[in-house]
Amino acid sequence: MSHDVTDLRFFVVITESGSLAEAARRMDVTASSVSQRLRQLEDRLGLHLVHRSTRRFSLTEEGELFHAGAVNLLAELDGLIDNLRARSGEVAGTLDVCGPLGFGRHHLAAAIADFHTLHPRLKVSLTLSDVVSAADANRFDLIVHIGSLANSSMVAYPIAPNARFVCAAPDYLARSPAPRTPDELAAHDCIVLRENQEDVTLWHFRKKRNEVAVRVAPTLSSNDGDVARQWALKGKGLIMRSEWDVAESLACGQLVRVLDDWSLPPADVVALVAQRAGMSARVKLFLSFLQERFKPAPPWRPRK
Repeated sequence: MSHDVTDLRFFVVITESGSLAEAARRMDVTASSVSQRLRQLEDRLGLHLVHRSTRRFSLTEEGELFHAGAVNLLAELDGLIDNLRARSGEVAGTLDVCGPLGFGRHHLAAAIADFHTLHPRLKVSLTLSDVVSAADANRFDLIVHIGSLANSSMVAYPIAPNARFVCAAPDYLARSPAPRTPDELAAHDCIVLRENQEDVTLWHFRKKRNEVAVRVAPTLSSNDGDVARQWALKGKGLIMRSEWDVAESLACGQLVRVLDDWSLPPADVVALVAQRAGMSARVKLFLSFLQERFKPAPPWRPRK
C-alpha cells in the first residue's frame, strides 16, 4: 500500500489545528472537505485516528502514533531536501517565523527582508504575536522570544543581549522626584506592559547580594509595548521596558533612567526551535543570519 506524503502533512495540520474548522481555515478549504478527506485517510489505513465531537476532536492511540511518526518523517524529508539544495548553493521552500509584536515590527521584519534578498527562492512567512500557545508553536520553524521562558520542549539559541530599565520622561520626574530605592516605587505612577503571561506588576531588583521584589500598582497598563512607551514619553509615569525599546529615547533625553544602580532580570532575545532530529538547512541559515546580524553588539547597544 502506497501513501502520499501530502496525507502526512494533512494529518499534521488538522492535529495541530485542534479542530476541523480551524484546519479548514488554515488550508483555505471547507470543513466538509477536511472531514471527507480525513475519513478517506482512515479508510485507506484501516485505522480510526480521531475521536470526533461537534467542535473539537482528540486523537486515538493510533492517531497519536501516526501524528508523531508523520512529524518525524516530514522533518527528515524536509531536512534532506533542504540539505541537498544547500549543497548546490540553493535554499528554497517555506520558512515559518514567529516573533513578538514590537520587536517584530522594529527589527525582525527588516532582518527577514535582508535575509530574503540573500535567498530569493525562499518563501518566508512572519507571524507577530506576544503569546504563542504550545499547540501553535508547532506551526513555526523558528520563534523569536524575549524574556523569561516557561517550561518548553523547544531549544533556545541566543540571538542578542537585552537588559531591562526603569525610566520616565523628564517632565514626570520634575513633578515626582525619582525614586532612590525600589521601595519608593509605591509612591509613583507606574505603567506596565502585559506580555509573556508574566506577573507584570512584580518588579525584581538586585544590587550586589541584595535582592528586592516590589509589587507596583499600575495606573496604566497595555498589552502593546508601543502604547506603553508612548504613555511614558507623555509623562504618565515610570515604565520598566526592554533596552531595545527605549535605548533611542534614552539617548536623546526623551526618557531618563531611574534606579540605575540596581539591575533588573535581563530579557535576552533568543530563537526557539523545536526539538526534532536535525535542523533544516533553511532554519540553520536563518538562525546563523540572526546571530551574526546582532554581533558584536545589537543596534540598541552602542559599540564600545
